[in-house]
Amino acid sequence: MSAMPTPPPLHRLALRDPDGAFRVVIEANQGSRNKLKYDTEHAMMELHLVLPLGVSFPYDFGFLPSTLGADGDPLDALVLMDESVPPGTVVPCRLVGVIEAEQTKKGKTERNDRFLLVATSSHRFRHCKDLPDVATDVLDEVEHFFEFYNKQKGVEFRPVGRHGRRKAEALLKAGEREAE
Repeated sequence: MSAMPTPPPLHRLALRDPDGAFRVVIEANQGSRNKLKYDTEHAMMELHLVLPLGVSFPYDFGFLPSTLGADGDPLDALVLMDESVPPGTVVPCRLVGVIEAEQTKKGKTERNDRFLLVATSSHRFRHCKDLPDVATDVLDEVEHFFEFYNKQKGVEFRPVGRHGRRKAEALLKAGEREAE
């Protein structure tokens, strides 16, 4: 009897599933104060940060596998969907846009964009195909959340632009090339 092949670690999964949907690995679920971070060396989720009482993630948050951003981590992804899923879950999604952002820590500024995706199985967000389909107040709230979230880590987060699917796909392809 032959052994089952070992699956790749989460950060090395193919970016797209066989149906063409983007994969997002969840590290913090909606409503949680806990932010986990995928430890690539040990192939496990590890507690990274706990938000202050009264603050929680507005949507599920994670990363796009087989990509790499300027900060040395896989590209960040925020997933709009009907119900939260546990950290470590891989969610098939469609890309709708990106919030371009800069982060400054200890005097060093680098890009750290937030890609916006919708779970392909979502009913509530099924109408969202491109950034204009996402309510402006939702985008404002997401930006404010990440400003506050990063401030808790001693990092300044500054949104510098909002773009739709086309620009997001170009930035995602660049992050995919960086990971190769």
